[in-house]
Parts: sequence; C-alpha cells; structure tokens
Amino acid sequence: MKELIEKINAEFESFTTDAGLQVEKGNKAAGTRARKSALELSKLFKDFRKVSVSEAKK
Repeated sequence: MKELIEKINAEFESFTTDAGLQVEKGNKAAGTRARKSALELSKLFKDFRKVSVSEAKK
C-alpha cells in the first residue's frame, strides 16, 4: 500500500506541474500531459480504494 501511495504522490506532482504550465503559459503539450496524468490518477485511486477496503477487512 505504501508503494501505491508513493505512485499517487508522484503522479499528482506531475499533474500539478503540467496543469500549472497550461494555465499560466498556455502550454498545450503540458495540458495533454496533465490530462494523461488525471486519467492515471483515476486508475490509481481505484486501486487504492480496493487495497484500502481489503486492508480494513483484516
């Protein structure tokens, strides 16, 4: 679970950086990267939910 949280944190940092570049400088490529990161975060959050529920049942 710790490894999953580290992946989420890293992906969120990437998303924050790219989203900021898109908003502040109008960088279209950064917007594309931010959207890709958002999709990956969605997947990681679903995985976290599954792991969290299974850990709670122990």
